[in-house]
Amino acid sequence: MISCNHSKLELLPQKKNKLRCRHCHLTIGADELGDGCCPECFEIHGKKRYDFEEIDTGETGTARYRCEECGIIIETEGTNTYV
Repeated sequence: MISCNHSKLELLPQKKNKLRCRHCHLTIGADELGDGCCPECFEIHGKKRYDFEEIDTGETGTARYRCEECGIIIETEGTNTYV
């Protein structure tokens, strides 16, 4: 196994809240909706449904990093302050 000191870290984006269709239960990001109707309901049933519930992905206060050298994902607690 090759040792890596994780010197090249990339900050990963925070998870965004998702929307779930109240009819077919498709979970999708709001930015992926396009015209605002559920693509699953439209494709399968031919109906444009706009009834969604917001799913909280949980704001954990942690940051996630990916090492560009070895690809490991590192998750940190948001409680440490460095001066």
